[in-house]
Amino acid sequence: MTAVKALADFSLFSALDLRIGRVVSCEPLAEARKAAYVLTIDFGAPIGLLQSSAQMTALYEREDMLGAQVVAVVNFPVKRIASVESRCLVLGVPNEQGEVVLLRPERPVQEGVQVF
Repeated sequence: MTAVKALADFSLFSALDLRIGRVVSCEPLAEARKAAYVLTIDFGAPIGLLQSSAQMTALYEREDMLGAQVVAVVNFPVKRIASVESRCLVLGVPNEQGEVVLLRPERPVQEGVQVF
């Protein structure tokens, strides 16, 4: 476990645009240094489809990701990861083995709904 970070003003959290999206495609990212997928995620209108690179291959098969809902930050600047322009950050946490466990809604919700 890491130590708790210093207190932050709520405005820092409210500046993040966290949304629910549905994975519509999931492909291996062959050029990545660590095994990763390229995800295309549908966030509904007005955001639409965004692409992301995600290092979650240890616990998730490609086929299992299709149609899965995920939580992502959609207002970070574009980040290039290998050959991919990652336009959102899919959120996850490490388990005891260091494998990424995705953060997801407990029940289905509409694509694009804002997390608060």
